[in-house]
Amino acid sequence: MTANIDKAGARTPAGNTGTGAPVSGAPADRLTGPWHDAALTPGARADALIAAMTLREKVAQLFGVWVGASDEGGEVAPFQHDMEEPVALDDLLPDGLGQLTRPFGTAPIDPAVGALSLARTQERIAGANRFGIPAIAHEECLAGFATWGATAYPVPLSWGATFHPELIREMAAAIGRDMRSVGVHQGLAPVLDVVRDARWGRVEETIGEDPYLVGTVATAYVRGLESAGVVATLKHFAGYSASRAGRNLAPVGMGARERADIILPPFEMAVRESGVRSVMHAYTDTDGIPSAADRPLLTGLLRDTWGFGGTVVADYFGIAFLKTLHGVAGTFGEAAAAALGAGVDVELPTVKTFGGPLTDAITDGVVPEALVDRAVRRVLVQKAQLGLLDADWRPVPPVLAAGADGSADGDSEALRGTVRLDTDENRALARRVAEQAVVLLRNDGTLPLAADAAAGAPARIALIGPNADTPTAVLGCYAFPVHVGGRHPETPLGIELPTLREACAAEFPHSEIVTTRGADIDGPDTDGFGEAAELARSADLVIVALGDRAGLFGRGTSGEGCDAEHLALPGVQQQLLDTLLDTGTPVVVTLLAGRPYALGRAADEAAAIVQSFFPGEEGTRAIASVLSGRAEPSGRLPVSVPRHPGSQPCTYLAARLGHSSDVSSVDPTPAFGFGHGLTYTAFEWSDLVVEHGQASTEGEFTLFCTVRNSGAREGTEVIQVYLHDPVASVVQPVQRLIGYARLDLGPGRAARVRLTVPADLASFTGRDGHRIVEPGDLELRLSASSTDPRLTARVTLTGPVRTVDHTRRLHMGTATEILMEAP
Repeated sequence: MTANIDKAGARTPAGNTGTGAPVSGAPADRLTGPWHDAALTPGARADALIAAMTLREKVAQLFGVWVGASDEGGEVAPFQHDMEEPVALDDLLPDGLGQLTRPFGTAPIDPAVGALSLARTQERIAGANRFGIPAIAHEECLAGFATWGATAYPVPLSWGATFHPELIREMAAAIGRDMRSVGVHQGLAPVLDVVRDARWGRVEETIGEDPYLVGTVATAYVRGLESAGVVATLKHFAGYSASRAGRNLAPVGMGARERADIILPPFEMAVRESGVRSVMHAYTDTDGIPSAADRPLLTGLLRDTWGFGGTVVADYFGIAFLKTLHGVAGTFGEAAAAALGAGVDVELPTVKTFGGPLTDAITDGVVPEALVDRAVRRVLVQKAQLGLLDADWRPVPPVLAAGADGSADGDSEALRGTVRLDTDENRALARRVAEQAVVLLRNDGTLPLAADAAAGAPARIALIGPNADTPTAVLGCYAFPVHVGGRHPETPLGIELPTLREACAAEFPHSEIVTTRGADIDGPDTDGFGEAAELARSADLVIVALGDRAGLFGRGTSGEGCDAEHLALPGVQQQLLDTLLDTGTPVVVTLLAGRPYALGRAADEAAAIVQSFFPGEEGTRAIASVLSGRAEPSGRLPVSVPRHPGSQPCTYLAARLGHSSDVSSVDPTPAFGFGHGLTYTAFEWSDLVVEHGQASTEGEFTLFCTVRNSGAREGTEVIQVYLHDPVASVVQPVQRLIGYARLDLGPGRAARVRLTVPADLASFTGRDGHRIVEPGDLELRLSASSTDPRLTARVTLTGPVRTVDHTRRLHMGTATEILMEAP
């Protein structure tokens, strides 16, 4: 028998909520009913429960409370955030509680003790309300489960760099399993914002600047998380990344067509294909309408058109912001009414507007109670799906119920250290993702470096730069050691974070490695340049480690609230880089960053450039293995790398007027375009065949090509298919990605690839706001990057203009035959 856990940690017999017998502390009027019957549909169970609830009980399911687990194993305590006053749980719990906010992700906590603390709290919550309903516990999981001691995976920008959705699905499933094992039900990821301006601080949290890449990778992540029984949350819906000047939480001025064709497609794909169960509204307003109060967006498009049936949750404090930041509500009650009417179901992180202000508005007849019933039904359906309404629900999570006797030990000290969330399997997976996300931007033949002295390993390597010997240089701002650990410097990091110096020392044991910082990440001091130059001149090779320091709200150079005025390397790093180039020693630039930066002379003069985007706890080992060639470079840029630091905002998805011209002195041409990435081998593309050069506006094209590894090493090529529409009824990007295929080929091996391109992929939003497919000539460019087309198929669509909707085809078909002999 699995035991309940009392406040002192002793095991007590499990209560039978299905028979009406109260668990410890349960109210005497504990009710039972069909909502406990797991044989009924979740909708039927929710309806029965709603019919039995009071208004206050229904409203209580629509908000969360921000809590922090106890490191002694006691119940969680309300977290006092500087934006809100703490709540009194004893006053709230008799009516129930919808969500628990970040019980693990608020302060360092041993995972086993945190699971015990959460279990005790859940028992208290269920025991205090008439129906025995526990809360949904949610956590951040943007780069792994954001708790102390959990695996820190690469950030989403690195996911995009892999061009490998299946690998990201595997990673997300591992993250979900860890979360579910300790009692967490919902993860606040992935981010589907498409990069529109790389100065935005949250670029590291995005998957890239192309909506198709973002959609495919994010959909895979959702599938992985949901496969583990964790509710995934799409965010931020919609337009957050398109803020003016790349400033966090700034107004968005884009037009309806940019929103429809760039911002919304990733969300549409995920809703249609992933099984996602939650969406988070964005903070921002678009053309004066805040997302939290945008009924056409949250209800008309998301639910009525796309058919989404899950919950819409508020970005933290977002409903209150309707009053305090947007000025579209005069009171918190008006803010609650606007959000609830628009389609927001749950207020996070804690109760502010959906408690008393909403209840008063309903009592006063300002808000119809039917809106509450609509929202609470969605919440209760989700709780039924998660098993939280089952008669045999218990608060004990798997890691505490896995003992030989099937029970959980309530002794917090005995539990401490028994749960490991950074397993060898997790680290191996983090390593695979990190290696496949490393992008080789430039190489004059210096890389790969020999690791063995007999093979010509450099005798002396000067490893220079502010990220050369910094353990946290691999972590983004939502990794726990950065996001929370920075406020607790007395607490160990909780995971192993080898520095680049340590990784290179292990990778190149026959080379002497000498190290100096040279400069800080963002400081003005150049006093270290002299020592850096001296070390460089005395070495056979320089590896310079540059980039960002992740942080929150101005405490870093990348991260939420850490927006950039331009895309020059922070501080004096560019000057340091130029100083090292001047020494004449070959310089290999390695970047551990949260966004792309202009690299000045190095784009043309460096011996090699290796780009990584906060590659996680195994990131430095991944970089070192790519430097040595033990791992083949296979990453591709998910964002363009600018040539000039002041050419923003600019992405490859620019119309003709957005490209270089003779009438502007600003040249936005990138140094390295979207999709770019070199390998240590060479590939030949040939034998393009278009089965039929014409198709109707409801038809499809079939293309064949051969890709051969003509080099002496294994390698990965990514076939990227771009569509160019020379003449359209509205202005189009010069080209846009409509599909891709990743090929792993040994030396001399070839693949015959069949691509089926439906006409639906040529659709765009027309003049009247409807998505259409127009007849006319098109180019299908089979490319190694947005700047490197290899084969071009010129095809024609015939027939009438065709209107399409959300049921259109979203993907090209891909079939690959590996040829046993080189053609």
